[in-house]
Amino acid sequence: MLTVLLNWFYMIFAFFCLGFAFSLFTGKALHYSIKRVDSILIAGLAISTVYAQIFSLFYRVNIEANVVLVIFCIVVCVLRGKQMMELLMRAWKSNSWIYKVLLLLLFLVWGFFTSRGYRTVDMDLYHGQSIRWIEEYGVVKGIGNLHGRFGYNSSLFAVSALYSMKFLLGRSLHGVNGLIAFLLSVNVLEMRKCFKRRKMLLSDYARAGAAYYLSTIWDEVIAPSSDYAVMCVIFLIVIKWLTQLEAEEGDRNLITPYALLCVLGAYAITLKLSAGFILLLILKPAYVLLKEKRWKEIGIYLLMGLITATPWLTRNVLITGWLIYPFAALDLFQVDWKILDVGAIRTDAFQIEIWAKGANHLGVNATFDLWFPNWFQNELSVTEKLLIAADIASCVMVLGMGAVVLFRRQWQKLDVMLVLLTVMCCYLFWQFSAPMMRYGYAHVLLLAALCCGYVLERVKLAGFAYVFLFLYGGYKLYVGYDYILGCCRLPHYVWQETYETYELEQYELDGVTLYYSPSGGCVGYDLFPAIPMAEYGVELRGEGLKDGFRQKSDGNTP
Repeated sequence: MLTVLLNWFYMIFAFFCLGFAFSLFTGKALHYSIKRVDSILIAGLAISTVYAQIFSLFYRVNIEANVVLVIFCIVVCVLRGKQMMELLMRAWKSNSWIYKVLLLLLFLVWGFFTSRGYRTVDMDLYHGQSIRWIEEYGVVKGIGNLHGRFGYNSSLFAVSALYSMKFLLGRSLHGVNGLIAFLLSVNVLEMRKCFKRRKMLLSDYARAGAAYYLSTIWDEVIAPSSDYAVMCVIFLIVIKWLTQLEAEEGDRNLITPYALLCVLGAYAITLKLSAGFILLLILKPAYVLLKEKRWKEIGIYLLMGLITATPWLTRNVLITGWLIYPFAALDLFQVDWKILDVGAIRTDAFQIEIWAKGANHLGVNATFDLWFPNWFQNELSVTEKLLIAADIASCVMVLGMGAVVLFRRQWQKLDVMLVLLTVMCCYLFWQFSAPMMRYGYAHVLLLAALCCGYVLERVKLAGFAYVFLFLYGGYKLYVGYDYILGCCRLPHYVWQETYETYELEQYELDGVTLYYSPSGGCVGYDLFPAIPMAEYGVELRGEGLKDGFRQKSDGNTP
């Protein structure tokens, strides 16, 4: 736990310096400065991730990447240290001592959760090895040929490698998800204001959904899984967007914060491609900017989006030979390290969909009327069934509201409708593609919470929401307390619980030793390079691992 907290102090320092520098840029280029500390930290998180990916294209993401990062942060502190301290002091003095205590408590509690917990299977199957490849070599051409899961390129792996501190501690920390969860919980704390104003805003219902989500991942946030990171970022985008819409002071027609949140949406896609529909929010800033012919700003935002997405797309091509993997329909590159077995690629993507639907025993051609009842009945808990039922009703409600808005030309409601339609499309994409709850909890919760909140506020029954939040929040606090009691004796108060160690066997690939699991299972982190099963259909592209892998010429599949 101590190493996690120290690691977080370093990450927060880097995030703040990077985010503050970005705020200076937006102040000059867009005449908009980011003033909230948590927003600056979120911007720093995204910039750190982009930086780690760019660095990985040229070299390993290890001590060298951190040296460059620290030098940049020190330069920012030297040049703008006074302004940074003034911002921090204003934020500190503007909050009550109760809020500060809660903030410290959240920091310690999430540090506790991140130091121990349930390690998902994928953590030891390929997450650890994916991160270690980045630590040791950066991007490796054709590594997806060695093991298909290495082709699932998430920008989270790059930023996890940047802050793993293996070069300093001798082991790889994995605390990025925990810090992202903490940043989301800071935003959830803003719900306290609803008691003062005696009214819940739509953003408060989104925060309530985020609070529920955080209560489901506290025992899993130790894993460096992209699922948790992307869900938290989507919650942050929607909460920030609604908060901006609800602002009572200032220029409510200010478009810059919405455009910047759309750039954050592009960042969410680099975490996991399934977040793509969040970019429907771009319709609002795009409409205003094009209508007012603000070409310079349009160019700046497009450049930001390209800078955010291009390193991720480049890594995709270098790792697999495909721009977007595992989607074989977009075939643009003919490189020697390309994964050539198109059938296997499509099968891999199809298997993910089938398993998520719980339809693996129903047959490959199971239609909606077959897999949905089976999925609903057998794959969901009681609470999840209630949420899905609420989402189905919410879809009908959103479509009905949209029709009324268009028919009556109630253009003043378009802002809220855009948010509701976006979360509905996110939910529907998840529902009909790979509906495993872990993959789309944010979509499920946001749609139900926002539609429920909209109805309760309209019919003046928000009091029920207060009672429900109070009772269910108390129950969740008890569950969390019980969980802490159950694992507080685990000896992880200094070191974070790390990857599991497995008995592996080894084999030779063009004179290089690789490890594999004799049972085709987990391999952990320590033995490197390791894969679940020995792969004999690939060969080295050069003399060593850094040159990458390709399929053997006699094993190519056109």
